[in-house]
Amino acid sequence: MLTTDHCYRALLSRDSRFDGKFFVGVSSTGIYCRPVCTARTPMRARCTFYPSAAAAEGAGFRPCLRCRPELAPGNACVDAPQRIAHAAASLIDDGFLEENDLALLAARLGVTDRHLRRVFQAEFGVAPVGYAQTQRLLLAKRLLTDTTLPVTDIALAAGFGSVRRFNALFQARYRMQPTRLRHDGGAGTGSPAMRFELAYRPPLPWDTMLAFLGQRAIQGVEVVAGHEYRRTVSVAHGGNVHRGWIAVRPAARRATLHVSLSPDLARVVPPVLARVKRLFDLACDPHAVAAQLGELAAAHPGLRVPGAFDGFEMAVRAILGQQVTVKAATTLSGRIARTFGDALATPWAELTHTFPVAGRVAALTVDDVASNGIIASRSRSILALAGRIADGTLVLAPGVDVERTLAALREVPGIGEWTAQYIAMRALAWPDAFPHTDLGVMKALGETSPRRVLARAEPWQPWRAYAVMHLWHSTTPKETT
Repeated sequence: MLTTDHCYRALLSRDSRFDGKFFVGVSSTGIYCRPVCTARTPMRARCTFYPSAAAAEGAGFRPCLRCRPELAPGNACVDAPQRIAHAAASLIDDGFLEENDLALLAARLGVTDRHLRRVFQAEFGVAPVGYAQTQRLLLAKRLLTDTTLPVTDIALAAGFGSVRRFNALFQARYRMQPTRLRHDGGAGTGSPAMRFELAYRPPLPWDTMLAFLGQRAIQGVEVVAGHEYRRTVSVAHGGNVHRGWIAVRPAARRATLHVSLSPDLARVVPPVLARVKRLFDLACDPHAVAAQLGELAAAHPGLRVPGAFDGFEMAVRAILGQQVTVKAATTLSGRIARTFGDALATPWAELTHTFPVAGRVAALTVDDVASNGIIASRSRSILALAGRIADGTLVLAPGVDVERTLAALREVPGIGEWTAQYIAMRALAWPDAFPHTDLGVMKALGETSPRRVLARAEPWQPWRAYAVMHLWHSTTPKETT
C-alpha cells in the first residue's frame, strides 16, 4: 500500500510507474497533478495525496492544465474488492450510469449496491456517483482541449443533460468558463477527426502487439498498416447505434497512444476510448507483472495481453479459429462481416463494414451462417452464443463474474475449456486466465500433461494470462486462434 512518503518520493522522481496510481493536491495553488507533472515539485507540507482524480476534486482541487490528469493511465488489479471497484470504474467510464442506476451497476458486478459503495469508496476515496461526475467533467475538458466540437455537442457527449448544467458545474468545479479552455488550448487542427491521447506505463512493445492483432484482423473490419491499427466501430448507446472508424498509433516521444475517431462517434467517445484502452491493455502495470513472472518475462519486457474491442466479435472469431489456420479464420469472419454487418464509408479501402451485433446474428438460421463456408457445427455454436448475448444471459466484457461466465461459456455447444479461457483472456480482460490445454503452452514448458502445466503455472498467479503470451513468444510462432 502506498504511504504518503512513497507518494512524495515518486513525485520527486516523476516516476511513470506511479502515474495514475495517485494524484497530488497542492494547497498553495488549489491544483491537483499527476506524479509525472513537469511543474516544479511543491514542498512536502503543501502536498496531499489522493487515490483518484475524483477524490482530489472532491477535496476542492481543480485539475492541472499542464499534466492533464484526464490523460493518466488506469489501473489493473486482481484482489477481489479492488477488482470490483475497478470493474465498476470501467463501466462508469463506459457511460453505464448515464442510462442505468447504481443498483443495476452493482447487479452487473454480482454484488449489492451497499457493498459496491463501500469497496469503491475504499479504493477511490469517493462515491461512485461522485466519480462519475468527475469523469464527465474530465472528458468534457479533454474534448474542449483536443477537438473542435461545439460546446453543446461536448456537453451531450460527456453525459450532461443540458448545456446549462454543464456550464454551471464546470464553473463551480474548475473556476473557469468552458470556453476558456477552447481559447487557451487553441484546439482545432482543421481535421474532421477527433484526436485523443491515451497514456500507458512503459514499456509497451507496440510492434509485437500490432503483429498479434494484424494476424487476427477481421477482413473489412480491422487492418494494420505500417505502425497504425485501424478498424470500424459500432456502439449502441442511448437507444441509437453509432458507427464510425478509429485509428491508433504510438506517440513518438511520450508513453501515449494517439487515437483518432471519426466525427460520427462524437456521442460515444467514453465507451470507444474505454474499449481502446482494453484492446491495448493500457491499464497493465508491466513492472508488477514482471516481478511475478520473473525470468519468463525477461526476454519480452512489457508484453501485454491484447484485449477485445467487442466481446461478441472476438468470441465469434475464436470459434471460427478452432482447428483451422489463422488466415482461414480471418477470411471466414470477414465473410460474416460483409454478409451480415453494415457497410461503412471510411478513409481506407480495406475497411468496408462493421461487424454484426449479436441480436442480428441470433435471428439467422444455421443455413444463413453456413452459406459463408462455415461448417454446420460451428454455425450452431455461433448462433447459440449470439442468442445468449442478445438476451442478456451472457455478457462478454470486463467486470463480470469470471467463474460464472466461464461456466456459461462451457455450456455453449462447441465451446470447450481452451476457447473459454481464451475468451476470458481477451474479452473479459481476466489477467489470470490460463488455457492450460494449449499445445503452444505445453510445448514451451516441455510438458504433455495439462495437469502438470497447471501445477507449473501456479507461481505465476494472478498473472497467468501474461505468462501465456510470454510462453507463446518463447517458441516457434504457432497458428492459434
